[in-house]
Amino acid sequence: MSDLPFPVDARAVEDPKDLEPTVRELLADKPDLLILGGGDGTISGLVDLMVGHDVMLGVLPLGTANSFARSLGIPLTIEGAVKVIRNGRPRRIDLGMIDNDYYANCAAMGISPKIAETVPHGLKRVGGRLGYLAWAAYQFVRFRPFTLIVEQNGTRERLRVVEVRISNGPYHGGTELVDAAAVDSGEIVVQAVCGHVKRRLIVNWAASILRSDYRKEKVRDFRGREIKLTTIPPLPISIDGEVLARTPVTAKIAAGIIEVIAPAA
Repeated sequence: MSDLPFPVDARAVEDPKDLEPTVRELLADKPDLLILGGGDGTISGLVDLMVGHDVMLGVLPLGTANSFARSLGIPLTIEGAVKVIRNGRPRRIDLGMIDNDYYANCAAMGISPKIAETVPHGLKRVGGRLGYLAWAAYQFVRFRPFTLIVEQNGTRERLRVVEVRISNGPYHGGTELVDAAAVDSGEIVVQAVCGHVKRRLIVNWAASILRSDYRKEKVRDFRGREIKLTTIPPLPISIDGEVLARTPVTAKIAAGIIEVIAPAA
């Protein structure tokens, strides 16, 4: 961070429980710029605190997927991200909302939050990546398609789906999935992967990774400032990787609510 042309009050936070009080302490000093280093979950969990403060956000992508940084066009190397903070330009962006909770990038319903909600504590630490993948495979075998009810502008639509993405940006899990979403569109995008069999989800993810046009087959996009979502049965919702809500919910957009330093080009 010595490459930056201004003094930096750097804080290394090892315990996640200390993140919020540390950011609150820093915001109390009314800084012009708050640089957050972490992944999508870290950034999403802290942007709430920035709302209402006249402070710009700088992003150091230190996570696994870094979908928020990808949506902004921020390089995924520390050197590249620091260069953006030094030479970039302010860009006013939206935040997504699940009920009254702000988030940065994407919320999801389906297999991802089911895995996150049920994975045994410490499995990834003890069994490593292989143990986590084994648990994901076990949950996928037990997973079933579900019913989604979308209510918007006085209309109500019922769909059979295998996954739902509630997006403020195009990337989810490091893959570009929701083409219709953008961080400054002024709209939230609800993307439903439709189907009565769960192999539809595998096909959709594979086609998205390969950038095949087939990724748009059996996919419905709903967009607007506010969309009510109900599922049968009620399901958990992961918000940028953390399970923080449960259906029914109202997905909303907070248009232009914060400012971030983005690439100048």
